[in-house]
Amino acid sequence: MLSWIRSADRQLFLFMLGAVSMGLSMGLGEISFNNFLSDTYHMDAMSRGELEFPRELPGFLVAAFAGILFFWSELKMAALSMALMAVGFLGLGIYGSLYGLMLTSMITWSIGMHLQMPVTRTIALRLAREGRGATMLGRLGGIQTGAAILGSVLLWMGLGGTSLGYLPVFALAALVALAGVYCYLAMRPIDGHTGNRPTFIIRKRYTLFYLLNILFGARKQIFITFGPWVLISIFDKPVSTIASLHLIASVIGMFFAPQLGKLIDRFGERLVLMIDAVLLVGVCLGYGFATEMGLGAWAVDLIYASFVLDLVLFNVSIARTTYASKIVVKKSDLTATLSLGVTIDHAVSMSIPTLGGLVWIVYGYQYVFVGAAVVAVLTLVATSFISVTPPDTSRASQAEAAG
Repeated sequence: MLSWIRSADRQLFLFMLGAVSMGLSMGLGEISFNNFLSDTYHMDAMSRGELEFPRELPGFLVAAFAGILFFWSELKMAALSMALMAVGFLGLGIYGSLYGLMLTSMITWSIGMHLQMPVTRTIALRLAREGRGATMLGRLGGIQTGAAILGSVLLWMGLGGTSLGYLPVFALAALVALAGVYCYLAMRPIDGHTGNRPTFIIRKRYTLFYLLNILFGARKQIFITFGPWVLISIFDKPVSTIASLHLIASVIGMFFAPQLGKLIDRFGERLVLMIDAVLLVGVCLGYGFATEMGLGAWAVDLIYASFVLDLVLFNVSIARTTYASKIVVKKSDLTATLSLGVTIDHAVSMSIPTLGGLVWIVYGYQYVFVGAAVVAVLTLVATSFISVTPPDTSRASQAEAAG
């Protein structure tokens, strides 16, 4: 028998196989989605932008979804999230030409995707050895990124080039997601945990974690929305260039994330998050002022480098997760706390595009990234206050007794 058949190894093998299912399914389905909308509905930029609100709304509501499922273990929630992704992708493939059903399928897929985020992180931390939580999360991120790259390669090889249109792509994405359902259901309960988690948690002790998610929500959406738009509208670069930069960043991230996890475990969250904030200030300067640095034709290369570094640095979210895991009063707080973090992140990120667009129009695109640099500096200040102290065990016992 292979070594992973043994109890502990089999758990880890099934979990990582579930991560591959998630990454590959998203690599197939999400990457195809924009082309699907363009080819099916011939959407303009305004219509596509308006569609982001219902697509991102489940991210805002993820704390509520996790709370409603308090009686389920994280493994069952992970299986449900993959099942929802499968239903959503299959719905897009079969009924995507009907706008109402397309919208329903998109929201179903998005609920599954956003619910997957905090749940799989909690599972990963419970499977990790003591003091190796970030290493486990880095490995998880690397595997998911590698699987997403495989999905991109399959698309590049012409998977969608059939008379059936996008149906084969979305059907395969759904099938892969169903494989993830099997993986999570086949795992044994971790540490005997079967459910009965807190439904919703706000604690003063977690204030800094909430603040870090507010700042990340602003940072994330500025770069997701306006980073590519600098290349498109200022430098007149085609979508193929954006796709190539994403691929480069993904390949780097596949190897970077596991090493980043090891660095977090060795040096701590505070140092890594502070370095991230400093690097983000440089990224902002690159985006906003490359044309004013006298670089000539090299200016666009600085933008390329900023774009890739920006995407790679998204992996530093591992440090926020492990920080939360170290400050929670009790282990059962973690899923609810991470879920609320995702909700706070999306509450901010959903409002940033409108404000950033207004700044772009009134003051110029440079000032959008000046604002982003201010966010990075605030993040640097906030992360300097990180201090991982063990929770008050007497309060933890009281909290457990109170349910």
